[in-house]
Amino acid sequence: MDHFLYKNGVLHAEDVAIPEIAAAVGTPFYVYSRATLVRHFRLFDEALKGMDHLVCYAMKAASNVALLKVLAQEGAGMDVVSGGEYARAKAAGVPGERIVFSGVGKTREEMRMALTGGIRQFNVESEPEMDVLNEVALSLGVVAPITVRVNPNVDAKTHAKIATGKSENKFGIPIAKARDVYARAAALPGLKVVGIDVHIGSQLTDLEPFRMAYRKVAELTELLRADGHEISRLDLGGGLGIPYTRSNEAPPLPLDWGQVIREEVGHLGCQVEIEPGRLIAGNAGLLVSQVIYVKEGEGRRFLILDAAMNDLVRPAMYDAHHDIVPVMEPAPGVEEAPMDVVGPVCESGDTFAKGRDLPPVAAEDLVAFRSAGAYGAVMASEYNTRPLIPEVLVDGDHFAVIRARPSFDEMIKRDTIPEWL
Repeated sequence: MDHFLYKNGVLHAEDVAIPEIAAAVGTPFYVYSRATLVRHFRLFDEALKGMDHLVCYAMKAASNVALLKVLAQEGAGMDVVSGGEYARAKAAGVPGERIVFSGVGKTREEMRMALTGGIRQFNVESEPEMDVLNEVALSLGVVAPITVRVNPNVDAKTHAKIATGKSENKFGIPIAKARDVYARAAALPGLKVVGIDVHIGSQLTDLEPFRMAYRKVAELTELLRADGHEISRLDLGGGLGIPYTRSNEAPPLPLDWGQVIREEVGHLGCQVEIEPGRLIAGNAGLLVSQVIYVKEGEGRRFLILDAAMNDLVRPAMYDAHHDIVPVMEPAPGVEEAPMDVVGPVCESGDTFAKGRDLPPVAAEDLVAFRSAGAYGAVMASEYNTRPLIPEVLVDGDHFAVIRARPSFDEMIKRDTIPEWL
């Protein structure tokens, strides 16, 4: 469920009409619903009710500080994968004890930042990283809490570019090597083992891969405890999918995922951490664009928008589907026709949809891309010197710009010309 509905024939974000925002900030822009964001976070929190748990939002999905602030006020932790994300989490008021640091390539500088600013744990992904973290912690006179990310070699049955739990993926250590790696970690004085980490991929629509991975983690927990390790936390990752089309069968609910967690690891007495991102943010955001032209091609019609692949790269990168709807509600029974929906960037890849059946739209009409809250604004670029587009947060009947569109002058002034030119 989201809070983007037609009211009196006009698409609204909660109680704000989309054309009102467009008139104020121009197009294209991203708009987020606070009510949807909060609702989705609470679904995950409630799914683990009664268990010792922490929901750490995977902020790579959408990392505007205002959105993080909304979630922080709900008690969310944060899963960060860079020093910049760590800084954003702290700027949103998230305390260090609610931040976990993931990622395969943490640098010494990022480790120092987190160790001095406060951290719940590092999810360590390799033995070389473990050695470096030990050195950095000792140089600061502290002990770094860690989990080791294990790769369970489970096929998540998702897109190849967002699968992370198979043996050919770059993430984690092979689960078969885990006991040796944990023994090595225990011997390093700058590290303290606190648990196990696993994450098998994103946009999962089947619970069975989760179950298979968690069963392996439960077995590993027992083995490591028998080896003398204190395993008090299980970081079980995220990855639950969202419905990108209204017609598709809905993926499992957070409550269903929570039941799998209870069944597979609930008997271990560990604190459980989960790291959802897409399902919290995805359907909490729209990308709104204006039609520039409707172009008649040879045997096809092109809908040319002012949004482009630099604003929403998922269709170009992943062949991803987003429902595209007119902001003004079509009349009942109106006839739809196939259109290629494209942007103005000089790339054939700047295509959002091919042969998509859409109701009649004309130049200057507004359209909205649904389910654009996750991996939208965060993956945007300034390709073709196109400014990053505004982000807007709606709360009830009012809205605020939470990231402004830069001017061309502001963009160009970031470049510097050497004196010798």
